[in-house]
Amino acid sequence: MSERPPISPRSPRAALEPEQLPPPPKRSDRARNPLVIIGNAIITLVLVLMIGAGGIYVYGKQKIEADGPLQDDKVVNIPQRAGLGDIAEILQREGVIENNRWVFIGSVLALKARADLKPGEYSFQKNASLRDVIGTIVEGKVVQHAVTIPEGLTSEQIVARLTDNNIFTGSLREIPREGTLLPETYKFPRGTPREQVINRMQQAQKRVLSDVWERRNPEIPIKSPEQLVTLASIVEKETSKADERSRVSAVFVNRLQKKMRLQSDPTIIYGLVGGKGTLGRPIKRSEIQQPSPYNTYVIDGLPPGPIANPGRASLEAAANPARTRDLYFVADGSGGHAFSDSYDQHLKNVAKLRALERQTQNDTMEPAEDTPPTATVTPDANASVPPAPAARPGRNGGASKRRPNGAAPAAGGQD
Repeated sequence: MSERPPISPRSPRAALEPEQLPPPPKRSDRARNPLVIIGNAIITLVLVLMIGAGGIYVYGKQKIEADGPLQDDKVVNIPQRAGLGDIAEILQREGVIENNRWVFIGSVLALKARADLKPGEYSFQKNASLRDVIGTIVEGKVVQHAVTIPEGLTSEQIVARLTDNNIFTGSLREIPREGTLLPETYKFPRGTPREQVINRMQQAQKRVLSDVWERRNPEIPIKSPEQLVTLASIVEKETSKADERSRVSAVFVNRLQKKMRLQSDPTIIYGLVGGKGTLGRPIKRSEIQQPSPYNTYVIDGLPPGPIANPGRASLEAAANPARTRDLYFVADGSGGHAFSDSYDQHLKNVAKLRALERQTQNDTMEPAEDTPPTATVTPDANASVPPAPAARPGRNGGASKRRPNGAAPAAGGQD
């Protein structure tokens, strides 16, 4: 056993006094170094910032990825020169983002997308998240508006349509040459300049015309792509039925080969009103032989230029007409035409049309009481040619296939 140190007796007073604690150890000179103190503070601050940044990152990621408040798909227009705050205000007003627009602004800054925001008209899907909204604007996925230009319109009529369409901007310096625009359905974003629309239609027409011209029947009596457009424009105005285009084209090609006049009523109309396209009334008898560079009842061969802007189908029909001997066609009363290669058969087709017209009139008109006897009247030279029952709906300047006094029409209506 180890020996215990002897216990020194203490006086009662000394025993009641508290013992003195030993002094604390002295701090080392290194611990009191200011650099160490600053380093510790920096480390502590960095840790706090990292923890805070992590929390903010988790919160921000949840906010960016969370479903938005939009209840249905919506189109929103962001104008030119709109700043970040303006965009946030517009999206908030339209209900695309939550009422706190600062979350949107912070998300844009966090994604470093401020400089990439683009103006335009955008379609936002239901419950689009902030990431989806920002991504749509950054990528410039603007709404594309479908604009349909029907076949057979003149350049002046097309310009009028573009002028009336409020999705386009700017004005047009001049009306394009007839036949240089391709009727088609195009898609444009809101704010597209009208000059740009015209340029696109012209480029499309050049591509299509070049393609069709390369694949044309070399035997047709057409000497240039411009003449092909002219013939196609006449075909376009003569029929709206797809299955008739190549046959109508064959009639005119056969007539050109035989040095016969084309005698197409739409050429009379274009010679009278030009680019306006529609006469607004039937053709007068006096106008059938009225001199005009476009009146194919007066001139030989093709007119000097197109009378409308034909579509691709009519261009192809003009380049590759049906192989027939037809020289005449007349409305059949049902929206189409009856074709023939002889004048005698043509007269029979005209007689059928007249009988159908009389039957239609008898079915739709009730006889008046005390109807006076019919008198034979010599037609006035300026009287109007009555319209054909087979007029093409929705087409501009379509010719009627009739003549006064029941005379038989030739190729496009008159003989």
